[in-house]
Amino acid sequence: MIRLSIVCRILGALILCVGAAMLPAAVLGAVEDDPGAHALFTAMAVAALSGGGLFVPWRAARPTNISHREGMLIVTLGWVIVAALGAFPLWYGAQLSFTDAYFESMSGFTTTGSSILTDIEALPRSLLLWRSTTHWLGGMGIIVLSLAILPFLGVGGMQLYKAEVPSPVPDKLQPRIRDTAASLWKVYVALSGIEILLLMLCGMGGFDAVCHTFGTLATGGFSTKNTSVAYYASPAIDTVITIFMLASGINFALYFQTIQGRPLALWRDPECRCFLGIVALLTALCTWDIWRSVYPSLLESLRYAAFQVVSIITTTGFATADFESWPPLSQALLVLCMFFGASTGSTGGGIKTMRLMLLAKQSLRELFRLIHPRSVVQIKLGGKPVPADVQASVWGFFTLYALVFVAASLVLALMGQDLATAFTAVAATLGNIGPGLGTVGPAENFAHLPMAAKWLLSLCMLLGRLEIYTVLVLLVPEFWRH
Repeated sequence: MIRLSIVCRILGALILCVGAAMLPAAVLGAVEDDPGAHALFTAMAVAALSGGGLFVPWRAARPTNISHREGMLIVTLGWVIVAALGAFPLWYGAQLSFTDAYFESMSGFTTTGSSILTDIEALPRSLLLWRSTTHWLGGMGIIVLSLAILPFLGVGGMQLYKAEVPSPVPDKLQPRIRDTAASLWKVYVALSGIEILLLMLCGMGGFDAVCHTFGTLATGGFSTKNTSVAYYASPAIDTVITIFMLASGINFALYFQTIQGRPLALWRDPECRCFLGIVALLTALCTWDIWRSVYPSLLESLRYAAFQVVSIITTTGFATADFESWPPLSQALLVLCMFFGASTGSTGGGIKTMRLMLLAKQSLRELFRLIHPRSVVQIKLGGKPVPADVQASVWGFFTLYALVFVAASLVLALMGQDLATAFTAVAATLGNIGPGLGTVGPAENFAHLPMAAKWLLSLCMLLGRLEIYTVLVLLVPEFWRH
């Protein structure tokens, strides 16, 4: 049975946390006397009333264990609710329609980076900071954040962690999930501080450095400039952001292991090696394809190819070039990156490298069985056997991902969008990437899409961020039965 008292208590706490996270942006707005301040303080008051209304009546509910059903319900409802709360300052302060504000907020919290804003630089700096903050919070997950700072969740938090980071083989770094989340956040905050400092040393202003760092570490892609990172035209800035996007696409558990005295943890991890190998191969192919055909210099070609490949495969979505003008091979490789995604345990989206590795191993095993029908072949990853239920869940995820992708793309096409726009808009939102091709390319945005399309793509963002299962299981009648 789902205990609504527990669900309400935790959702109330999450709303209060998100309301508190608006304070830095609200203070900035008050100091600069911009119109976003009033919207942010009003949103904080709404969060205090609604969050307190859910939390206070059930504050005595302290379970020793949260069931997997309660965990998935809390995670899904939590994301839907905080996206609505995050939309309030944009709706009230930037005078957007609620549909546009919700799309932008969901894009922020899910670290998608797709935008409906036609003039980003016209927004008050307080709203730009809040917009980037939604990335930073969503990057590691507002649920994981709550586990790190709200001790009342206690040992029952593991179900929430599995729903929030539903990788095939989730790592549990510490005996208690709260300690696990705290460890991950320490790594996250440390990397954020280092990148802010490096971007400022490269000539980026402090405010822009903070906002772009939030977008980089969260693999989100929101920028404070209309032309994204291309605005700075700086090889040094491009290099720093490329390195940190790549770092954010690696399992954060490996960084923790490295700090704990295992310096070879990154190299010994098969998924990390495969991910870096794929990035290197795709970057080399793109560099070769655009050298001389787009950029005269090999070094310049490498700079732009590496940035775009890393940005899309890690599902960040920053851009330094309009890759729609690149040769067909490079465009095809970048579209392929949209489906690959980053590593499990990272802030990136997509199918994830580990799942692709397991799918490839299973396919090769079936080919081997055709030749040797009586053979028994155990699939291993990192020298360890992969349980049969994990293998089945990977195929299930891949099938659901493909079905959702095809269905949503066809619905967008039915709404009058051309095929390039329809397919890449869904790929970009379902993979939490940001830009697509066609009318939603890197030099365009999603503002022109009809209202129904924006709600559909908002759902795709949610499905992609929570990796399909967590959301769709709520639609199964058996989920609600005793």
